[in-house]
Amino acid sequence: MAAGEYVSVSSQRDSERADIRTETRSLADNPKKELAELTAIYEQRGLKPKLASQVAVQLHAHDAVSAHLRDEIGIDGDALANPVQAAAASAFAFSLGAVIPILAALSIGGRASVWAIVIVSLLALAVSGAIGALLGGGNRSWAATRVFVGGGMAMAITALIGHLIGKSV
Repeated sequence: MAAGEYVSVSSQRDSERADIRTETRSLADNPKKELAELTAIYEQRGLKPKLASQVAVQLHAHDAVSAHLRDEIGIDGDALANPVQAAAASAFAFSLGAVIPILAALSIGGRASVWAIVIVSLLALAVSGAIGALLGGGNRSWAATRVFVGGGMAMAITALIGHLIGKSV
């Protein structure tokens, strides 16, 4: 999980860096066109043309690259994605989440352990969805249901694949 997160976020950061290089080149090659582009963005956001022009000129003079990255492309050049941080967070979350089914498996033996793992894992997924929504200000019931159903579907698909190839997963 952490390796996948690292690769994914590294790709995102590579794209962000490419956008920065492209925008920097565009500003060097055609600053007037870029200034007009920035002015149009502010007009589309509701500023009157004269004010949009004044804002664009002032931001362009202060830090043109940052203004274009933020308002044209939607990225903050000072806060690019961090693949190491994302990988560490993923590894921690995955390891913490793995404790729950492991404890269920160790607590209940035999064939009942499979159902214990499924039930405890689904309940933990629902709780984690609700906690995530609570922290993020979202709808706890909807988030709990979404994570519960998504996790349940993932488990069911994994079990089906295992059944089809004749292996217990």
